[in-house]
Amino acid sequence: MRSKAFSVALIGPDGAGKTTLARRLEEELPMPAHYLYMGVSADSSDRMLPTTRLAHALKRRRGAAPDNAGPPDPAAVDKPRPRSAVKRARKSVRSALRLTNQLAEESYRNLLAWRYRRRGSIVLFDRHYFSDYYAYDIANGARRPLSRRVHGWALERVYPRPDLVVYLDAPAEVLLARKGEGTLEALERRRGDYLELARVTPNFEVVDASRPLDDVAGRLVELISDFSARRAA
Repeated sequence: MRSKAFSVALIGPDGAGKTTLARRLEEELPMPAHYLYMGVSADSSDRMLPTTRLAHALKRRRGAAPDNAGPPDPAAVDKPRPRSAVKRARKSVRSALRLTNQLAEESYRNLLAWRYRRRGSIVLFDRHYFSDYYAYDIANGARRPLSRRVHGWALERVYPRPDLVVYLDAPAEVLLARKGEGTLEALERRRGDYLELARVTPNFEVVDASRPLDDVAGRLVELISDFSARRAA
């Protein structure tokens, strides 16, 4: 049983139904499955390190908004470099600390996924770091600062990737109507970023997430069951 366990990542913009469907698949798949949030939003995480929990608690005490946003926008312009040497030093220290905790957090969740698979469960990723950050920290070329180049290297060369990636696709108009967040332009750009992953992802499937939830869930059960049968063969 252990040799047949694998991981499935449900990816897509906010409003595509990733969390709802992943939780539903945990109950409906004909094999043991375990849900694990693998995205960038701390407030959406079901598991996290104490250091991450503390950092976000301190941010909330200082009045920061809830951290439930999706992945960063690759088209966003980086803030200008501070002119003061002291401010530059502080920014570098904060960047190094954020990167260290980010790598630790991602390594921790990868370890959890490994443990679930060792126990014979399919791991259902709600989002995935590689998919969320590919356009931002890997494909963005020379525009990346050092911290993002280091993170991109870890995503590309160190962390294991999902065995099966399912992109929940829906037009920007549908996503905006469901969540009311972002703009049509940004959502279409993110849609293109996700579809670009098919070029670098061996087992990549696209499912129409604009269809009724029962139809989408049924299609996902079919895809994952077929993938499991091919691996067993």
